[in-house]
Amino acid sequence: MDEKDLVKYFRSLGLEVHTSTKARGHQGFFMKNRIDISKNVPPNRIVPTLLHEFAHYIHSKLEKDINKSGGTLEILFLNNNPVIREELIKVTHFVDENSLCIRLLEHRARVKERIKALEKVIKEDYPKFLRSKKFKEFDKYIRRSKARYLLKYDRVKLISGFFGTREEVFTIDNLEKDFPDMQQAFCAYIRLRSAIRKQTRISARINKYKKYYERPTELFARFVEGLYLDKEWTQALAPTACRIFYELLDAGHYMELQNVFRLQSENARDPRPELRNPCLPDGLRLYPCKQHKNRIL
Repeated sequence: MDEKDLVKYFRSLGLEVHTSTKARGHQGFFMKNRIDISKNVPPNRIVPTLLHEFAHYIHSKLEKDINKSGGTLEILFLNNNPVIREELIKVTHFVDENSLCIRLLEHRARVKERIKALEKVIKEDYPKFLRSKKFKEFDKYIRRSKARYLLKYDRVKLISGFFGTREEVFTIDNLEKDFPDMQQAFCAYIRLRSAIRKQTRISARINKYKKYYERPTELFARFVEGLYLDKEWTQALAPTACRIFYELLDAGHYMELQNVFRLQSENARDPRPELRNPCLPDGLRLYPCKQHKNRIL
């Protein structure tokens, strides 16, 4: 499938298409009849990204305010079978490996091990220590120490003096040097609190990405991408979703998306260059949807 053919067809539908913008920091985006593709997208990703954004366009015609609500799979597939969602998530993981959050999960696992190690150090001196309960011995010590600021931040700068001429910088990496009177268990506890904060931030990022990738409109867009990138594998990952999708596609439920799939099929079927551009400006060689038999798109 050729990028120029897709752009011509999209523009013939009244869409404004740009392929050399910053795309708001993303590979592409769709909003209010406009599709932007980032100039930084690799050549092999341009067509899949165009299809992804066009899928959002089709979805926006089926449901309003998908940018805010994320849409529903019931409207997209006219079916509420929970298997569809599970299958689409598998396709999303195939199409975009970032959706697996592998690096973040590995990072969180390392932080978790760090927390266990620090907890072990604390229990050497305080066997009854529990993270879920107050550490009374530590609380008694820390209220008199400037190290108390490190319970919320990994690095702090304290400015004192009448004209603010005195500066002190403390970090969790230099606890033993900055506070030589502090017990090793207390140093470990401050670092434990820091590690817990980091774990919380990582978990929040993972949940944020998961929420984004599992929005129905994103699941549908990456499903369309998957059918372009590897139709057979996508069908293997999502047999139920594919069956329903093609039934609805043939019935005209996805409107102009039907023409795009037929364009892809014709390009793959006919090796002759002169016959591989059915999306001419006048639209006369496009295949109309079944529900618009008398309409030239």
